[in-house]
Amino acid sequence: MPRSPLPPREGISATALRAPGGKATHAKNHLPVPDSIGDWLETEFPEAAPESRQALLTDGDMCDEAGRPVTWDDPVIPGGFYFFHRPVPAEERIPFDVGIVFEDEDLIVVDKPHFLASTPNGRFVRECVVTRLRVDLDQPDLVAIHRLDRITAGLLVLSKRPETRGRYQRLFQDRRVHKTYRALAPAPPPELEFPIVRESRLVKPVGGRQVLEVAGEPNAVSRIRLVRTIGAQGLSPSGTRVDTDAAGPPRRGGGDHAPSEWAGDEDEGPPRGGIAEYELAPVTGKTHQLRVHMNGLGLPILGDPVYPVDLAPDPYDFTSPLQLLAAEIAFDDPLTGCPRHFSSHLSLDPGAVAAS
Repeated sequence: MPRSPLPPREGISATALRAPGGKATHAKNHLPVPDSIGDWLETEFPEAAPESRQALLTDGDMCDEAGRPVTWDDPVIPGGFYFFHRPVPAEERIPFDVGIVFEDEDLIVVDKPHFLASTPNGRFVRECVVTRLRVDLDQPDLVAIHRLDRITAGLLVLSKRPETRGRYQRLFQDRRVHKTYRALAPAPPPELEFPIVRESRLVKPVGGRQVLEVAGEPNAVSRIRLVRTIGAQGLSPSGTRVDTDAAGPPRRGGGDHAPSEWAGDEDEGPPRGGIAEYELAPVTGKTHQLRVHMNGLGLPILGDPVYPVDLAPDPYDFTSPLQLLAAEIAFDDPLTGCPRHFSSHLSLDPGAVAAS
C-alpha cells in the first residue's frame, strides 16, 4: 500500500480505501468499478448521511495516491488507493501518563502505563501512546514497531523516521530482540521446579477473547523463572525461594519435579497462599502468550481479567491493573551494530492487588 499523502490530523493517520478493480490480487477485484467517486462512496458507506459523504469531497478532504483532491464526479481509478480522515469522536482520557525512557533521532522508548493502548484500535483512537506522542512531541511519523497489550505496562519502542523504520521492524520480525517481563502471580506449589520452559500450541477461536492451549505442534515458547516469593499478606517479602540447579538448563513444564529449596525462616517454611514474582522471557510472540502459559501452569497473573475466567471488564475500570510489566528490551542496533539495552522505570505493585 502506498504511503498516505495526507499528514496525520491531531495525531491520527488518514484512512486508506482501495477501489474495486485493478490487476493486483485483491478481494474487491470481482466488484464492478463505479462510474464516479460519489457513486463509489454511496456503495462503500451506505449507512453514512448523504451530507457527510458530500462534505468529504466538497471540502477536499479526500485525495488519491498523488495527493490530488477528488470530487464527486471524478472517475474511479480501478484498484487505486484513496485517503481521507474519518471523523473521530471524543474519548474519555485514560488518567495515566507516558514516560520517556530514551530518545535519539530514530527511536523513542517509552514506559507505557497500564490501561493505555499502544496504537489506535477499536474504541481507543485518540487515547493511545502513538496518537498522544504524535501530538505532544510533534512527531507525525511516529509508529510503534512492536505490540504491547493495553493492560500490560512497560517498555514500548517507537520509530520516528520512515527511512530507518523497516530495519528496526525486522529485528522484531526475525526474533532478534530479547524481551524480559516481570509478573506477580500465586506462589507455586513446592513440587513445581524452576526455571521452566513452557511450550504449547496456542489458538484463538474466532470471536473469542481467550487464547487456548490445544494439542498439536507447539507454536509458542516461554521461559519462566521464579524470582522471589512474597508473604501471604501480599505486601512484604518473607524470604526468597532459591532455584535448585539454577545454573543448569531450564526444565520443561509438566512431569515430576523435585521441590525447590527455601531460604526464608527455617521454622516457618515456604508461605502458603502467598504470591510470587516471576521473570518471563517470550521466545515467540503470540497474542496473550505469557498470560496463557502462566495460567496453564496454574499460576494466573494477578489482575488478569481474561484468564482463567473472562470477566468482560469495563475498560475504564482502573482498580485492578494486570501485574505484568515489560521490564527490559535488548538488541543490537541495526544501524550502528552497537548493543542497546533498555530498562523500565515502572514496577509491579502487590499492594494494588491486595487492595482490589
